[in-house]
Amino acid sequence: MDWFTAPGYWLSRLVFQRALAGVYLVAFLTAALQFRALLGERGMLPIPRFVARAPFRRAPSLFQLHYSDRFFAGCAWAGCAVSAALLAGADARLPLWAGMVLWLIPWALYLSIVNVGQTWYAFGWESLLLETGFLAVFLGNDEVAPPVLVLFLLRWILFRVEFGAGLIKMRGDACWRKLTCLHYHHETQPMPGPLSWFFHHLPGPVHKAEVAANHLTQLVVPVLLFAPQPVATAAASLMILTQLWLVVSGNFSWLNWITIVLALSALRLPTDHTTAPPTPLWYEAVVLAVTALLLVLSYHPVVNMVSRRQVMNRSFDPLHLVNTYGAFGSVSRVRYEVVVEGTPDGTPREDSDWREYEFRGKPGDPRHWPRQFAPYHLRLDWLMWFAALSPAYAGDWFGGLVERLLENDRDTLRLLRRSPFPPDEPPRFVRARLFRYRYTSWRELRETGACWERTYVREYLPPTRLARTPQRR
Repeated sequence: MDWFTAPGYWLSRLVFQRALAGVYLVAFLTAALQFRALLGERGMLPIPRFVARAPFRRAPSLFQLHYSDRFFAGCAWAGCAVSAALLAGADARLPLWAGMVLWLIPWALYLSIVNVGQTWYAFGWESLLLETGFLAVFLGNDEVAPPVLVLFLLRWILFRVEFGAGLIKMRGDACWRKLTCLHYHHETQPMPGPLSWFFHHLPGPVHKAEVAANHLTQLVVPVLLFAPQPVATAAASLMILTQLWLVVSGNFSWLNWITIVLALSALRLPTDHTTAPPTPLWYEAVVLAVTALLLVLSYHPVVNMVSRRQVMNRSFDPLHLVNTYGAFGSVSRVRYEVVVEGTPDGTPREDSDWREYEFRGKPGDPRHWPRQFAPYHLRLDWLMWFAALSPAYAGDWFGGLVERLLENDRDTLRLLRRSPFPPDEPPRFVRARLFRYRYTSWRELRETGACWERTYVREYLPPTRLARTPQRR
């Protein structure tokens, strides 16, 4: 079938595949370095406890068949290895069917992690990576030209990501319609970056221009992805520029990067390939079947997108094949942070020697300037932002965090920037307090050197101790 392939997208496919492999590598590295404290056998939300109550059909995963920390680590590091091989172009050196199998491996491994990841993996970019990674299996290698249908489905994902996010904003917080949301967002976003303080202090008209440009990029430009070239390339390029703006203004894990990866697939880059080699009949049949399946599964995401009760970041099937996306339907006006402290004193009093735990990414010490971590995902820091919004968001894991801090648990402390206690001297009590944070002004920054000013609000968790003797680790 002459229409089946698009030789003009040969280089676009290559760039897309290598970039996607890079995102996979970061995702698996994040899992390998953080899972023991979060999901391990002694973690805050242990996988064995989860799979004991979640049937395989609802959460298909390799870890439903067997779990141990060593097995999880092996899967995560295997995902890193396969991702690195794909980044180096190993799929191009294999037969078509073997290249497809190689792309299927990281998808299956990451699906296994996400489906048992519980709260720690309840982010839209997890499903976005899986949906994109599934399509990458069928994009082919150097033996065939890129299939038109798979390129279309990749644009279909990008359309839903951007258009769905635009709709949720217009239907949600009134500040999006008034063009004022960015008066607050740079200060109250989950994890500010090193430039977020400067973005916050941009003039008000610039913030309004940012919001207007966002609406244009999310509500108008996505439609142009399906226009003829070079219009589609121009639309994708504008989306990439917008995402890079978000990259430098905050830390949103790999959300912006996977969106950029999707946009790369819509670019028509210069290439020497002008003709398509013969396409195997079995490959055409597989691509046609997968396209039909994904179009049928798109029904629920489309219904959700046009619904007045639109929800964000939801999967409609356990394989995360077609999902709905969106972000920041509402914007916080005030930033709250949970500050966790411990004391070695046997009797906790207000004047006790309370020492603050320092997290890697979330605001803590007002003088500690935010760092750039994205696309690496600091899962505990992100959940601490939700915990500050409401204790209900932390009900299933915050107690486990406190318990492990009281034990000086080695794996948990590795998630932090610094513990105020020596390894062999755990705290006797741990407490949590809620503070209001705001960015300092230019004058305050010059005078104090602090980028944050914080004010005590209330007690979040009263002084708590272990009911048993801590086990040294």
